[in-house]
Formats: sequence, C-alpha cells, structure tokens
Amino acid sequence: MKERIAQFLHHLRVERGASAHTQDAYSRDLHQLAEFAQKRGYPLPEALGENGLLAFAQYLRQRGLAEVSIERKLCAARAFARFLRAEGVLSDETSPAVSTFRLPRKLPHALSQGEVAQLLKQPDPRTPLGLRDRAMLELAYAAGLRVSELVGLRLQDVDLQDGFVRVFGKRAKERWVPFGDSARTALAEYLHAARPRLRGKRSEDYLFLSERGTPVSRTHFWLRLKHYAQQAGIGRSVSPHTLRHSFAVHLLQGGADLRAVQEMLGHASINTTQIYTRVSIDHLRQVYRKHHPRA
Repeated sequence: MKERIAQFLHHLRVERGASAHTQDAYSRDLHQLAEFAQKRGYPLPEALGENGLLAFAQYLRQRGLAEVSIERKLCAARAFARFLRAEGVLSDETSPAVSTFRLPRKLPHALSQGEVAQLLKQPDPRTPLGLRDRAMLELAYAAGLRVSELVGLRLQDVDLQDGFVRVFGKRAKERWVPFGDSARTALAEYLHAARPRLRGKRSEDYLFLSERGTPVSRTHFWLRLKHYAQQAGIGRSVSPHTLRHSFAVHLLQGGADLRAVQEMLGHASINTTQIYTRVSIDHLRQVYRKHHPRA
C-alpha cells in the first residue's frame, strides 16, 4: 500500500501540480491509513472499502480526533481510491462505493425549550453588558443566526417595528428573518439603555459593541454563552451553533414547514435542512412512546 501511496503522491505532484502543503497533507493522512490497515491485516481493497473506512473512522474517533479532521482523512482516502481505480489497481467490483463514501451525519445537538428559557434568564439586565448579552442571545435563538451573522449585524439591519433582521450569510447571500416579541423587547432595551454607554465617543454602526466600543468578536460571544450555559445548569456543551440548531428543531416540532425553515436558516439546499427532520421525528417518537397506551 505504501508503494501505491508513493505513486499517488507522484501523480499529485507531476500531473496535478499540487502544492507541497497538499502533498504533505495527503501523505500524512494516507500513511496513517496504511499503518492502520497493516495492524488490522486489511488488504488494499478492504482498507479502501466501506467497512475498512468505517473502522478507520472509528479508530480515529477513539484517538480523540475531531469529525472535521476525520472527514479530511477520508477525503484523502477517496481521492487515493479514485486514482487506483483509474490505474486499474482497484476494480469497480471491489470498491463500488468508495468514491462516494461519507460518514453518517451526526444529528445536531439542540437544547430543550426549557433549557433555552433558563439560558435566556442568565444575563443581568441591570448592567449594559447584561442587556447586550441578553439581546444577543434572544436574537441568535429567535432568528437562528450563525455567530458570524450575529456579530456582523449593523444598526440598519434591524427593523424593530416589523420584527425583521436583514442577514448576510454565506457568499454574502442576503435574507430577511423574522423575530418575536421577546427578542424585540431585549433589542429595544439594549439600544436605549446599553449601546449608547458602550459606544462612548465612537461612531461604530455595528449593532453589538464591546466595553471598548468595538464590535463584539465571535470568540467573546462564545465565551459569554458558555458562561451563561454553566450558570443555567446546562450540563452539555453549548455553542452559538447550538442556538441555531435549537431554533430549527423547535420550529419543526411546532409544525413549521421545512421550506420555510430552510429559507430562514439560509441553506442553499433543502438537503442540508432535512437533517433537522430526523431530530423532530425522534422527538415525536419519544412523545408517542410516553403517551400512547399501546406503545
């Protein structure tokens, strides 16, 4: 297998013109796969088959690798397999699914509605930072915003009267998302009583400001959220994306149309949004088993 990896790296360098960085990354990932296959006694076709790649992914998880790192290594394995099939080393029969193999998508982690309610109670409304943090949390959950979208908002992006926020998502795609009375109240209080004090003499038009009058950073918001989650007694890890997941799941549990949720999340494809239907179905199954007399 290591000889075949050397041939593939030569192909990347000479025929594909890959950078040294790309070659090094492929080399590390594929040699790790080769060492794993050797320890398990997998021949080349089996190592690059679905069962071999699933076993490799599980091995990497046990070593504590993040899912994004595991997917990168599997991407290298898929490229290697395509090369070997083109070279006639692997037949179509021995590895029919290698080029399209993907890890099963993990279900998004969402908070319960009760946990969200407890989280939103934590910021202290008697301080400017507390008012700001409550407004950020309320809006993030109310509109399902990505953290980059939240901290990038400007004053002109919020329509308090009609309850809409203008969001620039991935690839600068613009969308308008509604938000409810709780977020509207929190935003109004922040804009009236907190933001002028945080702004000082600066003329920043960003919506959410730090103590220095500069825009709130993604990291700062994440740390504040983590602090409030601990205060609320939420034992699980909570990130800004958790609020976005919770937004989608709670809408679907309440009967929202999947297409409407897709539009509000800013997903380009309905396939990306469909993962939330699995979460909603799991919730319905739990309700059924708990309450149906013949469950």
